[in-house]
Amino acid sequence: MIEREMIMTDETTQPREPSRARALLSTADMRLLRRALESHAKVTEDRDELAKINALHHRLGTYD
Repeated sequence: MIEREMIMTDETTQPREPSRARALLSTADMRLLRRALESHAKVTEDRDELAKINALHHRLGTYD
């Protein structure tokens, strides 16, 4: 259940709408993270870690 803050107007009480969500990371941040993952993937020998890096790299690519 979401509780909404109430604001007073002249004659009625109305629920306040939640503010719009803002992006946490910029497009430039996403590109930098992808490049860092690419660099790390080149030197990683652990196959399990490499699979996780590749999956994350792919997910970050969907936000460009």
